[in-house]
Amino acid sequence: MSLRINDEAPNFTAETTQGTIDFHEWIGDGWAVLFSHPKDFTPVCTTELGYMAGLTSEFAKRNCKIIGLSVDPVEDHVEWSKDIEETQGHAVTYPMIGDTELAVAKLYNMLPADEPGTSEGRTAVNNATVRSVFVIGPDKTIKLMLTYPMTTGRNFDEILRVLDSMQLTAGRKVATPANWEMGGDVIIVPAVSDEEAKEVYPDGWKTVKPYLRVVPQPD
Repeated sequence: MSLRINDEAPNFTAETTQGTIDFHEWIGDGWAVLFSHPKDFTPVCTTELGYMAGLTSEFAKRNCKIIGLSVDPVEDHVEWSKDIEETQGHAVTYPMIGDTELAVAKLYNMLPADEPGTSEGRTAVNNATVRSVFVIGPDKTIKLMLTYPMTTGRNFDEILRVLDSMQLTAGRKVATPANWEMGGDVIIVPAVSDEEAKEVYPDGWKTVKPYLRVVPQPD
């Protein structure tokens, strides 16, 4: 089954470095980032997990939990976490899913549903497609999906930026322009008429084109 934006994030039960979880229950009423890795003890992923560990407090400020996944046993994750803290300077305090049966990777369409076998004997190359990021909202639907090649480390500052945008626009009829950063101008969505916009923005806005109306970021 392919997944798309606004689909319900598939639920699952899995073993993690912090015990057994039911994914939807674990998310609770906040946001979540699920990011996956093809193999433990791989260089690029080591840097990524460490960087995310350093951003844990930033995600927490946004009511967003972090959870990692790798197609290896939980016991290996525990050992890998020691290397991550030693080399990257941040302890991994978020849970990491052990996906030895490839179940979550298949559920999230990172591996074919008919992929045979378990994690035993697989290499990072076998699991190259298991390098994705999913941002999931409080309604348990997928808000963002990204998949990276094995040789390119992910930009998790960008994930924070997108999360800020999604949280800002979720309750307001605005969108954020290219390269938007928190505090920057936003765009009034086309579905809002000028008459309605006047009620919300009595100080007015900048009309670049009738369909492109720019206004300071609302509080």
